[in-house]
Amino acid sequence: MFFVALLTKVRHVIIIITGDKIMRINTRFTVAVHILALIALNGDSPTASVMMSMSVGSHPVAIRQVMSSLKKAGIIETQNGLPGGRLLKSQEEITLYEIYQSVKKKDSTLFDFHPKPNPLCPVGRNIKRAMTPSLCAAQTAMEDALKTYSLKDITSSILADVRGE
Repeated sequence: MFFVALLTKVRHVIIIITGDKIMRINTRFTVAVHILALIALNGDSPTASVMMSMSVGSHPVAIRQVMSSLKKAGIIETQNGLPGGRLLKSQEEITLYEIYQSVKKKDSTLFDFHPKPNPLCPVGRNIKRAMTPSLCAAQTAMEDALKTYSLKDITSSILADVRGE
């Protein structure tokens, strides 16, 4: 079995084809953090979605969709006809968990099960039940970790890299 035959980005979803199976890994969270870092680091200078899309490497429409989710969550403020957005809280107050929650699909989890395990196979019949506790624990651990980081941690790290620290 070969591992990765194709890696491409479509609407903030990385599609990895392994053999004849397709796995999807959502990137909306990292795109949202990228957008917020741009807004935070640009300060009072508005950043148009076209400029954000160039930095993210995505289409401006996809950027506006993520910004809409951030606006609904009360993280940013945008105005029709004006470029960019403005943070509604300080960078220190915006946790990565809050960003993650604002852009994840309702009821989505970090891990998902393949849709058609064979019910006639003992492993296929029991894999979901057997794995659910460990995957729930991993989800909780990831969310708890995100609660300990803020947007300020990300922008500080970016600035340190830019300055060569």
